[in-house]
Amino acid sequence: MSADLTTSLAGKVAIITGSSRGIGAAIVRRLTDEGADVVINYVNSSTPADELANEINSKGKGSAVAIKADVSTISGGQLLIDETLKVYGRLDILICNAGLMGSKPLAEIDEEFFDAHINSNVKGPLFLAKAATAHLPKPGGRIIFFSSSLTGSTTVLPNALSYVASKGAIEQISRVLAKDLGTQGLTVNTVSPGPVDTDLFRAGKPEHVQKFIAGQNPNNRLALPEDIAPMVAFLVSPAARWVNGQNIRVNGGFVV
Repeated sequence: MSADLTTSLAGKVAIITGSSRGIGAAIVRRLTDEGADVVINYVNSSTPADELANEINSKGKGSAVAIKADVSTISGGQLLIDETLKVYGRLDILICNAGLMGSKPLAEIDEEFFDAHINSNVKGPLFLAKAATAHLPKPGGRIIFFSSSLTGSTTVLPNALSYVASKGAIEQISRVLAKDLGTQGLTVNTVSPGPVDTDLFRAGKPEHVQKFIAGQNPNNRLALPEDIAPMVAFLVSPAARWVNGQNIRVNGGFVV
């Protein structure tokens, strides 16, 4: 394989927001297996983040460091960038995985609930990408946003209103930034999983609801975080240099 088409991430530095557990943690493991040095971002408990960093550093492949920052705020995003540069001196990849998945129908939505989704899923990622752009290599930098296959699903439930609205917004931001930042040699893509078996997904859902949602997939199961991470690792690699402005639905056929 040509050196500029490799999937190796050796020498690359990546920020993965919301990455102490779930999909984010799976991405950390996958990227460090490919040789990347990774920032594990968390906002509350440091224990899972520190444990994951210790696990990664014990392998002797890519390295990891845990950094606390609330990336739903502009100041928190800037802090994360600044701390990353202090540790690694560079930034090649930004993966905006952190997000909020609340569950309320229209009649129960108030301004605080809606604003929390916009801040976590739209405003935070947008301004974090803006701050990162000054440091990403041009060409070669990578930005990944996360949406959801629910934005294209006919089985979307009414209580997903705020969540799906925010994810639809980030999809459109990704499309426009791909054109804008593409002129500098950066790529901007969106990964849209279907239902994934994580704590975030299970929160507030009775067992029968979880089983119903799993049954909508032809594989009759929920995805695992490890089903999502390989696509992310490819999209941020040099081999994906010609993939830009795309929304990749990694969902096992949940939405086709």
